Amino acid sequence: MSKGLPETRTDTAMSELVPEPRPKPAVPMKPVSINSNLLGYIGIDTIIEQMRKKTMKTGFDFNIMVVGQSGLGKSTLVNTLFKSQVSRKASSWNREEKIPKTVEIKAIGHVIEEGGVKMKLTVIDTPGFGDQINNENCWEPIEKYINEQYEKFLKEEVNIARKKRIPDTRVHCCLYFISPTGHSLRPLDLEFMKHLSKVVNIIPVIAKADTMTLEEKSEFKQRVRKELEVNGIEFYPQKEFDEDLEDKTENDKIRQESMPFAVVGSDKEYQVNGKRVLGRKTPWGIIEVENLSHCEFALLRDFVIRTHLQDLKEVTHNIHYETYRAKRLNDNGGLPPGEGLLGTVLPPVPATPCPTAE
Repeated sequence: MSKGLPETRTDTAMSELVPEPRPKPAVPMKPVSINSNLLGYIGIDTIIEQMRKKTMKTGFDFNIMVVGQSGLGKSTLVNTLFKSQVSRKASSWNREEKIPKTVEIKAIGHVIEEGGVKMKLTVIDTPGFGDQINNENCWEPIEKYINEQYEKFLKEEVNIARKKRIPDTRVHCCLYFISPTGHSLRPLDLEFMKHLSKVVNIIPVIAKADTMTLEEKSEFKQRVRKELEVNGIEFYPQKEFDEDLEDKTENDKIRQESMPFAVVGSDKEYQVNGKRVLGRKTPWGIIEVENLSHCEFALLRDFVIRTHLQDLKEVTHNIHYETYRAKRLNDNGGLPPGEGLLGTVLPPVPATPCPTAE
């Protein structure tokens, strides 16, 4: 044992005298091009199919809100949009009867299946906006409802034992119905959209567009766009959320040409040139809902469902919900000890003993 001791000391002394070589800074490797033909087929392209199968099993949630004056055909348009009686689920009325007036905020769930894809659609029908004598702050119940859905989602999210799939009742899209006056937006319309555009995706639509001539419709659309711009009201798709040049080009065209969509809704079918079409019968002919030369309903449907539905959901989650969530977490940051987020009482955390210096 004594013979080995000096050697140990010598080694120690040597290690003190000779500095250890410093590691060279890591240089990023150049990407190596892989020849797929050489390696053979791997199968990473099947991830899309895997995602599709998984998503089809769980299905989709989509929640759409309709807001506007009474008598603008809000409920009828949503029924037309999804080709189903989704805005009223009661069996007490049928297609031929007049849709009853909405008197309170009411969410109606409906499962739609097409091509093996299931979507749980919820339509939030609101009472006629601005119908009262005193319309001061009349957007507040609607804003409150939207924020309550964010709160529900947040409560589920912060639970210790949270659900694998949180039920999504957040409003993904709000169709705001503009009266076809042909003049300008009401001050109430501007106030509503100014408040609500901060918490939800607003898509403005001109209702009952068949009451205007083509020239009146074109001029009214330009006037509405100008008024929204002057008042700093952002409608969906918002410019700052365009992800790339392709999105920007596509959305710029929608913002500058299509918005607000001038639409006509109808639950009734008529025979036109040997085929059944949804439309409105007038003394001078039938206005076909899905005919682009008659109205822009088909553009609205394609925009909401066929091209931007997933983006509406993502903007709701990543922008509007995150803004609400950050504010709530900030507000709860100054709670007294013992209280957690949203006022829940947290159990005391056991003190961790400090390590004693030996």
